[in-house]
Amino acid sequence: MQKKIYTSAPLPFMGQKRRFAGEFKKVLEQYPDDITIVDLFGGSGLLSHIAKRTKPHARVIYNDYDNYTERLANIPRTNVIIARIREITAAVPKHKAIPEPLKNKILALIKSEQEARGYVDYLTISSSLLFSSKYATCYEDLKRETFYSKARKSDYDASGYLDGIEVVHEDYRALYKRYRGMHNIIFLVDPPYLSTEVGSYRMSWKLSDYLDVLTVLSGHSFVYFTSDKSGIVELCEWMGKHPDLGNPFTETKRIDIGACLNYNSTYTDTMIYKTTA
Repeated sequence: MQKKIYTSAPLPFMGQKRRFAGEFKKVLEQYPDDITIVDLFGGSGLLSHIAKRTKPHARVIYNDYDNYTERLANIPRTNVIIARIREITAAVPKHKAIPEPLKNKILALIKSEQEARGYVDYLTISSSLLFSSKYATCYEDLKRETFYSKARKSDYDASGYLDGIEVVHEDYRALYKRYRGMHNIIFLVDPPYLSTEVGSYRMSWKLSDYLDVLTVLSGHSFVYFTSDKSGIVELCEWMGKHPDLGNPFTETKRIDIGACLNYNSTYTDTMIYKTTA
């Protein structure tokens, strides 16, 4: 029996690579059938899934740093909650705002589930209640949002999604260190994009963290993902043209001053200077 091939992740996930599914498969077909594929930033697991379906004899390691597998394991309960939301909002026209009394019923339902079972997949639930690609990661985030009548009509299903895939949960650097000396290996490198919303990820990165990822690309086969918002490729091309520059801020002094735009938006201004004898 032929296994199902998912072209998108079975549960909502910001940044999943469904639009690259076809092209990614073509790239993988260029590698040996017995290759080891290490998905350093596994996210929704979609790249790992496609890799295993494309190369069934390959060893595929999926780094589930964001605990997506926990969400998959809770699909039956998530389906029950969304079914109840459909019942509560049955009289509300599609895509219209849900009245406050009904919103309170939904919140009570979710809170009860949280208290009874200790877990609610807020990312998936919020995708059935919020507009404009908004996601909530906890009850308080969800509570402050306006709800809309857009509950999913069918149940979620992830049958066979991670079959044959090794799942780990660790920092990408530790995983890379363990496999970097192997031959016949390819690293999948899909970090959160620089200058892009990463609110649903468990990680919070600075520019240096994004640049550190580039160190895993040297000397290995890899598939790397980024966007034109990050400027990473342009930066690397510029550095390639100026290999002797080094760090222009060596032996400089730095002064940081905090600033505030409004009650919930702050930033830091930086002054760097260097004196010469």
